[in-house]
Amino acid sequence: MNYVVLSRGDRLSNELTERFHRLAAGRGFIRNDKKPDMVISIGGDGTLLHAFHTYLERIEEVAFVGVHTGHLGFYADWQADELEELVRMMAEQQPKLVHYPLAQIELDTPEGTTGYLALNEFTLKGVDGTLVVQVNINDEPFEMFRGDGMVISTPTGSTAYNKSLNGAVIHPSIPSLQLAEIASINNRVYRTLGTSVILPQHHHCDLLSKKDQRLLLTIDHLNIQRSDIRSIRCSVAESRVSFARYRPFPFWNRVRDAFIDTNEGQPQPDSRFPG
Repeated sequence: MNYVVLSRGDRLSNELTERFHRLAAGRGFIRNDKKPDMVISIGGDGTLLHAFHTYLERIEEVAFVGVHTGHLGFYADWQADELEELVRMMAEQQPKLVHYPLAQIELDTPEGTTGYLALNEFTLKGVDGTLVVQVNINDEPFEMFRGDGMVISTPTGSTAYNKSLNGAVIHPSIPSLQLAEIASINNRVYRTLGTSVILPQHHHCDLLSKKDQRLLLTIDHLNIQRSDIRSIRCSVAESRVSFARYRPFPFWNRVRDAFIDTNEGQPQPDSRFPG
């Protein structure tokens, strides 16, 4: 197995990285930073996003495994004290590969079209003032938006910025995109739906810039400023990201563990009524 490890860079993550290399060498794994089969992220969700974009060109060939070393990482299956068990299972069994949808973001400018992939979300904001864009769905005008910005999230990204905007949490088995407004202005000139919109895989939306404006685009953790964007097309990408599962970790368990305290102050199920 060819593998690579990306660390968050703090002391614990670096120590675990070195330990993983020693354990992996003992199992005959081959460290290959250029062409890995398995990408191990040790840190938090930000580390995983960095790993995803680092190996974006090999997205069809690699699978990701997350080890979290701080607060609960939504993409991480493994705790810091489970490293030996992880390496053992990687050596002794084939993982179940789960595939999550990605967002395809295409910028139309006078220079041509530039494409990006997002694992979590794409955020659009105005730099010097409010954002003004026309929102088209499947090439039909839908609404005229003015406000602080818009977030277009993947199902896995629905638990991030989107959730703070009261967007829905979407299971990653549903290939879709979700559009959520950031502080929209509603009057007789600018009217929006005022709630998030979920688009299925075969739909797309376009954001058309309706004034001369500098735009801040954030694709996961990558920031881009441009003033020449005419429109932005958002759709579910054909490519998907793969995660290697060596043990069950259902999506709704992740949501529960990340956002709901089940140990303190929560009613416990009555054992007489299982399920």
